[in-house]
Amino acid sequence: MIPISSKKPFSALEILQYTLLISALLYFGKTLFIPLSFSMLISFILYPVCKWLEKKGIPQTIALFISIFGVTLFLGTVIYLLFTQVIAFSNEWYVFKVKLLETANQLSFFLAERFDLSSEKQMNFLKNVVSNSGTQAISLLKTTLYSLSESVFYLVIIPVYSILILYYRQHLVNVLYHLFPSEKKEIIREILVETIHAYYNFIKGMLVVYLIVGVLNSVGLAIIGIPHPFLFGFIASILTFIPYVGIFISSLLPITISWLTYNSIWYPIGVIIVFSIVQLLEAYIIFPFAVGKRLKINTLVIILVIIVGGMLWGAAGMILFIPFVSIAKLIAERTESLKTLAILLGDGEIKKTEGD
Repeated sequence: MIPISSKKPFSALEILQYTLLISALLYFGKTLFIPLSFSMLISFILYPVCKWLEKKGIPQTIALFISIFGVTLFLGTVIYLLFTQVIAFSNEWYVFKVKLLETANQLSFFLAERFDLSSEKQMNFLKNVVSNSGTQAISLLKTTLYSLSESVFYLVIIPVYSILILYYRQHLVNVLYHLFPSEKKEIIREILVETIHAYYNFIKGMLVVYLIVGVLNSVGLAIIGIPHPFLFGFIASILTFIPYVGIFISSLLPITISWLTYNSIWYPIGVIIVFSIVQLLEAYIIFPFAVGKRLKINTLVIILVIIVGGMLWGAAGMILFIPFVSIAKLIAERTESLKTLAILLGDGEIKKTEGD
């Protein structure tokens, strides 16, 4: 294997400068790079499907739309699960509201009896809280509306980007070939092939994560006695595909049903505790271990990348930065001046280049 560059290793100062430059570029350009990155991820995953359909004699355009339709169907299923959760929760809202008022009255009576807080003092406290939180509520509403509009934009533009990347894939590859000397063409082709393979392993790792999370959710709900634990556990696991919002909505129905079934606040609290513990395990143990092993990246780097991705791009960065690191590792393994980076990112198995 011929290394892409024979340049002397980068100094620590050069690495720091490039890191700061790339971080600033990613942060300020996230409106462009986030949907483009998701589109590249989808196009890399769908490329083998498109190629297989084209080999069967299906025209390229039709093969593209069949592949995109499959992804759209999956996302539509996830959105349908979200709406069914919301509708099921809204159907129980009246009973839920009655239970909530009963609990509030019981809490008020408990505070008045145990801590000598009269109803008047409690009402004054609630009025102060409401008045002080008004500004925060408006700010939260603005943030929510912005996030919603941003999500709609991504849902529209990502499929368009994906189709265009797949349609012009040969043209884009030829551009890459022209950016480097002709003798590097085979190395570039190898990196592209292994990148697609790495993204495929990333998706397989994600499926393993969702399976483990679903089992843990279900077992936890079964232990505390929640009805239909496997249904709620795996719905919550699937909806974790949507960061933050998915787990919140998926928890509403088991919380409501547990409260209505047992007429006790402790069962809803138990549901929240189960989902919170599983989410922490998923974020910092299950996800780094399952995905890192498939991408052959060490777990420490995966955890750090998740944190950095969250700082730069939020929830999207926590997902996208993992395959980015796998691509960086592929390039570093084939570049003599980046061998130290390859060792840092790897899990102990370093590929050798010719002449080593």
